[in-house]
Amino acid sequence: MTQAFASEESEALSFEEAAAAASSCSREFRADPHPVYATLREAAPVCPMSPPHGVETYLITRYDDARAALADPRFSKDMYGALDAYHRIFGDSSIALDDNMLFSDPPKHTRLRRIVGSTFTPKRVEALRPRVEQITAGLLDRCPTSAPVDLLPEFCFPLPLQVICELLGVPENERQKAQEWSATVAKTGFGPEARAKLEIAEGNLREYLVELCARKRREPDDGLLSALVTAKDQEGALTDHELVSTAWVLLFAGHKTTAYQIGNTVHHLLGRPEQKAMALKDASALNAAIEEVLRFETSVENATFRHATEDVVLRDTLIPKGALVQISLAGANRDPEMFAEPNEMDVRRPNVQATHLAFGFGPHYCVGAPLARLEMQTALTTLFARFPRVARAGDPGEARWMTVPFPAFRGLAELPVVLDPS
Repeated sequence: MTQAFASEESEALSFEEAAAAASSCSREFRADPHPVYATLREAAPVCPMSPPHGVETYLITRYDDARAALADPRFSKDMYGALDAYHRIFGDSSIALDDNMLFSDPPKHTRLRRIVGSTFTPKRVEALRPRVEQITAGLLDRCPTSAPVDLLPEFCFPLPLQVICELLGVPENERQKAQEWSATVAKTGFGPEARAKLEIAEGNLREYLVELCARKRREPDDGLLSALVTAKDQEGALTDHELVSTAWVLLFAGHKTTAYQIGNTVHHLLGRPEQKAMALKDASALNAAIEEVLRFETSVENATFRHATEDVVLRDTLIPKGALVQISLAGANRDPEMFAEPNEMDVRRPNVQATHLAFGFGPHYCVGAPLARLEMQTALTTLFARFPRVARAGDPGEARWMTVPFPAFRGLAELPVVLDPS
């Protein structure tokens, strides 16, 4: 596959080329966005953009700026405070699913996060470990060993999807349709046909989650969704919209980002045998490798939108009140002012877990990070222990990356491997 921005060795892009690529979200940019971010870090670390959704946007690509912006209260996550922009980007139907902690500011965000955090505890997550191990083994049992298999649909996606569905209490026979609707929401563009598909998927999701919450009220279990229903009914801590929307964000964020990150990690380790060997020395080395790939190729390329609640000057650039702010976690995580040789993957890189921004920073730091780490550790440990000779099927240089209408996620479109080449 030809990649216009294919590697660190390719000729540097001009600012005009980089800004146009980031604004248009071209296929070449999606194939390899890192040279674009490298150019913008130098030429325009706070870059005005003209993205397809048509809303004035500023892209932040340097580490220090990104870290500060993630915690800056002047950059609001409450998209209801920017309704015109919200409607133009997401359409009217999305509001019914976006009344949650991801799209809110304190004190509402504090309240919603406390409720989720009180049930999404480290103890509850750790108690899932045996079940995560069981699910992981079962998925690999079903994979062919000598013929090529695409790990994304057969392993990377089903693992976190099954885990979050069990944690929430989604019945097994209903998980596939929820995943399909979620996939439509993640990949929808800005044209009329795409918007129509989005409205149908979001309507189906909302109807399903309303009905599922009603079932949990009638027949409670020990799942997270039942706990949220109880918090709403007994404590009055959630509105009807907040309950459904919180269930949605946990379902969506609880599997898609982790699935892509498992795929990214397998892909990069298979392409670097020496790095893979170092990563598989012991559990500590594998955990360090996971954190390095989170830095090097995070599945959350850009943080979810914020908007400026007042005029903000950042690096001599005025971000006007009402403009959208897009924070590039991928750009920040390869900032040479923060990370030595940032375009090199080094599984022995020190202190990377404490410094990378893959899970965000500040009040909106990912509440599901412990679960994501548990799933990645289990997936990689089991995969490489059972199939130590697993290899890419085909040329790793021909990897196809997912194309999306705006760069929220960074993940492979496919991950073909042969589990046992012997």
